[in-house]
Amino acid sequence: MREIPGRRRGLRFRRSGRHAQLEAALTCATSWQWPVLPGVGHTAPGARDCGCPNPDCAVPGAHPFDPDLLAATTDERMVRWWWTNRPGAPLIMATGGRAPCAVSLPALAGARALVALDQMGVRLGPVVATPTRWSLLVAPYSLERLGEMLHAKDWVPSSLRFHGDGGYLVLPPSETGSGPVWWERGPAPSPRPGSPGADPAPGTAPPWLPDVGAVVDALVEASTGAPGGGSRLAY
Repeated sequence: MREIPGRRRGLRFRRSGRHAQLEAALTCATSWQWPVLPGVGHTAPGARDCGCPNPDCAVPGAHPFDPDLLAATTDERMVRWWWTNRPGAPLIMATGGRAPCAVSLPALAGARALVALDQMGVRLGPVVATPTRWSLLVAPYSLERLGEMLHAKDWVPSSLRFHGDGGYLVLPPSETGSGPVWWERGPAPSPRPGSPGADPAPGTAPPWLPDVGAVVDALVEASTGAPGGGSRLAY
């Protein structure tokens, strides 16, 4: 049995047993109401290629294929059927709608960003990490709002990517062509209605998510002022 350690303040994710993916998928779908579906995965266990027909796939194993993204669901029976038949399939969340969206950065820039945002006192939600890219989960936003927000800014780091309506994100405890996926910052539950500050039992309520505007504002602030006028979040 092997553990994959998280980075600074990250969670350790024990990859044990055939049911880890199913349990994670059920938590997302039924407890948090995040629509999920299995990723394409690899051609064989431990392989780093992609199970899709494209030999030059840019995100091997880490994207929807069959079923496609439109099949993402919160239905418990469908989720159980998928991961019972494909227990090692990556866990894919369809972003947007009522599900979280995300802002992602290259891994090195993401690690720097978390340090800077902690120093600024910014409250973050869950952070999904891979060896190549880190994603900060945020509350759902529309593409129209995102466009207006970005248009109003003089500059944003070019390393940022936005995962909104029609997008997807690979969630832990998946394994993709670039390596493992883990929670760098674990999902923290929202307070119970009527009980400010009281955390419900783990897994019983959707994780708290920050507003995308607050996260982008903080990332822009954290990225400025590097020596020579560059960006601290460059890569």
